[in-house]
Amino acid sequence: MEWFALYTKPRNEKRVAENLAALGIETYCPLVTTIKQWSDRKKKVETPLIPSYVFVKIEEANRKDVFQVAGVVQYVFWLGKPAIIKSQEIEALKTQLATPVVKVDIETWTTNAQIQINKGPFKNQMAVVDKVSTNKVTLIIKSLGIRLIINR
Repeated sequence: MEWFALYTKPRNEKRVAENLAALGIETYCPLVTTIKQWSDRKKKVETPLIPSYVFVKIEEANRKDVFQVAGVVQYVFWLGKPAIIKSQEIEALKTQLATPVVKVDIETWTTNAQIQINKGPFKNQMAVVDKVSTNKVTLIIKSLGIRLIINR
């Protein structure tokens, strides 16, 4: 069995993961706890680390079974085939999310510089610096196909 990335409807990640698990499909939806602030209160909320993505471990022959669940849009494709996610990458995400949050120290980076992330959930991932501004840095992690925004 291999891990595949599913693209879901916005804000449906947790529901899709729960419903797929109820069908007996192994899922992983990496969640992080963030503090949301409204005008009258603050609240801790679990949000997906990678919005609109859920990872599933499933046999190639049973890949179509995931479409029984409402909220699943499609598999994430790479070179015309569903992208296969390495088990080591899933395990690395699980390990890093289990460790406490680490403060990010941002150095002086230039656009298009290739860097390796040393801390946090994406430890040991290679990234390209996309944008650098006063308050944030945007990185592109090509191996996962995501854009990561880091606030200073």
